[in-house]
Amino acid sequence: MKLGMVTYNMGKDMKLPDLIAFCTETGLEGVELRTTHAHGVEIELSKAERADVKKRFDDSPVEIAGLGSAYEYHSMDPAVVKENIEGSKAYAQLAADVGAPGIKVRPNGLNTEQGVPVEQTCEQIGLALREVAAFAEGLGVQVRLEVHGRESQKPAYCRMMMDCADHPNALICWNSNPGEVDERGSIDANFELLKHKIALVHITDIGIYQYPWQDLFNKLDGIGYQGYCLAEVQYNEQPERFMKYYRTLFDLYTGNYRWPRT
Repeated sequence: MKLGMVTYNMGKDMKLPDLIAFCTETGLEGVELRTTHAHGVEIELSKAERADVKKRFDDSPVEIAGLGSAYEYHSMDPAVVKENIEGSKAYAQLAADVGAPGIKVRPNGLNTEQGVPVEQTCEQIGLALREVAAFAEGLGVQVRLEVHGRESQKPAYCRMMMDCADHPNALICWNSNPGEVDERGSIDANFELLKHKIALVHITDIGIYQYPWQDLFNKLDGIGYQGYCLAEVQYNEQPERFMKYYRTLFDLYTGNYRWPRT
């Protein structure tokens, strides 16, 4: 497993050179570049600008772990869903151009307050995801559905979306939500639902007793996961110092603490 970070929120105000330098200094191997942030990796970039982004990462020890979008497919308006599908496809092309292996999309609701059955919205999201996944597969770009949203973050619902998508390139971004933990304090059942699809993992504050972190890392190791675990943490007034502690904790959790670190 590799450690990286999400630019939401720790790196949201960092320009691209500063972001790469920060990751290098703190021992982070990769970064998910979230849309709307100061690094400016957006679909509006020209061909030359995309090539420059790719070269900056190619010339550094830091990888682009993925691009983090806010595209979502739950709207009750078909035109809005179509707009998000087409935006996702454009974002997948951006990922291919800058050398990112995948894009993150998300569910962000289930319309139950409007009386729509959960199964109907999950199917809608799944079918949209299938279209994006099929397109992105041709570019060599994964599509990772984040376990996200006040209602839609339930792993059982995300599994329903995956089953409806029914595509090998439609994958999961495990999000380390409190809702993944059952009343016994276990993630066993929920992890079992999605483990075959996990292509990316978001982790939060691993220094706090708020989630079964050791169990999560053990389970990821158990399925042979070798992808990124990305720190999605709040900004800290001592960011370099904080992330160096974070790096050490991650290595301890995953059994990779070594001195000297190589």
